[in-house]
Amino acid sequence: MSSKAAIVVGERRPTRYPEVMATVLRVLLLLMSLLVSVAAQTAATDKPNIVYVLADELGYYELSCLGHPHIQTPNIDRMAKEGMRFTQYLAGSAVCAPTRACLMTGKHSGHTSVRSNGGGTPLRADEQTVASLLKARGYATGGFGKWGCGGRGSTGVPERHGFDTFVGYYDQVHAHSYYPPYIIENSRELVLAGNTGGRTGKTYSHTVIVERAMAFIRANKDQPFFCYMPVTPPHGMFDIPADDPAWQLYKDKSWPEDARRYAAMVTMLDRQVGELFALLEELSLDDNTLVLFSGDNGGADYFKSKEHPRGFHGANVHPETGVEFRGKKGNLFEGGLRIPMIARWPGRIAPGTVTDHLCYFPDFLPTATELASAETPADVDGISMMPTLLGKEQKQHEFLYWEIGGQTAVRHLHWKAIRTRKNGEWQLYDLRSDVSETTDLAVSKQDVLQKLIAMAERAHEPVREGTFASRELHEKDRRAKWGKNQPRRNRRGSNFRLPKKGLLAHDGWQLVRASSESSSNGKVAKNAIDGNPKTIWHSRWQGGPEKHPHELVIDLGRSVEVHGLCYLARQDNGWNGTIKECEFSISEDPKAFPEAAKKATLKKTKRPQRVPCPPTKGRYIKLRILSEINGGPWASIADLGVMIK
Repeated sequence: MSSKAAIVVGERRPTRYPEVMATVLRVLLLLMSLLVSVAAQTAATDKPNIVYVLADELGYYELSCLGHPHIQTPNIDRMAKEGMRFTQYLAGSAVCAPTRACLMTGKHSGHTSVRSNGGGTPLRADEQTVASLLKARGYATGGFGKWGCGGRGSTGVPERHGFDTFVGYYDQVHAHSYYPPYIIENSRELVLAGNTGGRTGKTYSHTVIVERAMAFIRANKDQPFFCYMPVTPPHGMFDIPADDPAWQLYKDKSWPEDARRYAAMVTMLDRQVGELFALLEELSLDDNTLVLFSGDNGGADYFKSKEHPRGFHGANVHPETGVEFRGKKGNLFEGGLRIPMIARWPGRIAPGTVTDHLCYFPDFLPTATELASAETPADVDGISMMPTLLGKEQKQHEFLYWEIGGQTAVRHLHWKAIRTRKNGEWQLYDLRSDVSETTDLAVSKQDVLQKLIAMAERAHEPVREGTFASRELHEKDRRAKWGKNQPRRNRRGSNFRLPKKGLLAHDGWQLVRASSESSSNGKVAKNAIDGNPKTIWHSRWQGGPEKHPHELVIDLGRSVEVHGLCYLARQDNGWNGTIKECEFSISEDPKAFPEAAKKATLKKTKRPQRVPCPPTKGRYIKLRILSEINGGPWASIADLGVMIK
């Protein structure tokens, strides 16, 4: 054996141990890197990003992918080609605030706390929203646009309902202007340079809002996010910057000016949807982001004429067949509820698909919670749309329900029952063959109608609104719509007060009870006896107005000899609730009143009106309002006086 090949027992031989260990470590590090990458991808897939663009008042047919001949929306058209378009996606309500409450809470309008559009009506403090549920799952949550679920100073502000940040308008009146002095960021004022309110200024609010939404996405690209964009175009004052490229497409058209501006605002928003997709692609987020685009409620018949009786752009008219959706924004016929809806999620939603799945705003919350693997509250009315989006078998609603301002509607499969006023007659339509709701089948299909009426009765519960700690900032925001450019109002007949002579001082008066009051906008019953003609008591109208008679029972603080009442109508430019017929009684017992001491018919005037009665001694007065000057169901009082000797 060669000495070179011999192995000597006990001899230390050189080893390559350090090199081997280095190789092993490199392999381990590579495996760990792959595992981390896979884990990150799995986590991202478990928590996809969600973007919801809500276009304010965009009508069903006002997109070029639906055949509109005038309005150009190439980016939204692309979204439809790459995603899924819904033909039966319905709004939560027929107006701004209530529909947003349905979208955010997953409840229909028989269960929501915001059912009126009077301004600033808030969510309750304890209500969960899409944002609060996703935030609990580690999502960054941002809102950009018009909130509508609670004004500043209320329990409904977005930062108390899950939003890390919200930039835009809390109140829909404020949102009418694109040049207000300021918008809101988490209840603080965000000043817009050069703006004085109304239609005058240098800073276009919508541009600021969209820029902040894009910045939010960029800042949160490394974590799951929910970006809610309830933007204001094309609603409000139809303003668009003169140098915006979209305006250049329409400014020379031979249309009414506001019709041109409206179309330009839609095309401007379409361009920004394209910019959103470009940003997602730049950040490599496109395949992990579900983007939804829809209107907020049915379209309006804007710019109508003899030639265009359903509005110049025909929001609810099929551009090719002429088939119409009956009604418009504000009512519960299809024209008030049917909205455009498109969903896009590359690699998950099959491109170019169209679905007739029957769904509505309450369905968004359970869809979002399923995507985020978050818990869905037991009291929501919505059903997740995820099976439809992914091409799987979809659970269906037993029924869909709406109520607003005395109107009620319920949908079961292709049947729809609607009542246009409280205690009015029900109508029944078969939307499968009569999408225009022209043939009322209530008489011939009584069995179907009764089934739907029972569903409607089961769906309604009394409204429980949120509250305001103070309305001061909220009212300031509403005034900011016009800022320094507040239109001059006709003040004729609006500066009257009750005379002091011959009337009992209001000191010591108290309200014993009222049949109803409009608490959400501060028009409460005690305003009728506060001695201030600028405050108003108005009967309740949220969720359907109360009907006559309306009653107030007042404690004068002591027993006096009453010679009559003195009534002062509301001193603003409105007449709603102004009393026409009334009667009143006087008693020493607030629970027992004799026959009316006086019945009276009042005039339509802003001046004080005296209603004398035989001298009657008593401490308590019961006033019953029997009718309103314009035939409406309401009652209102600016000030009430008691005549004494």
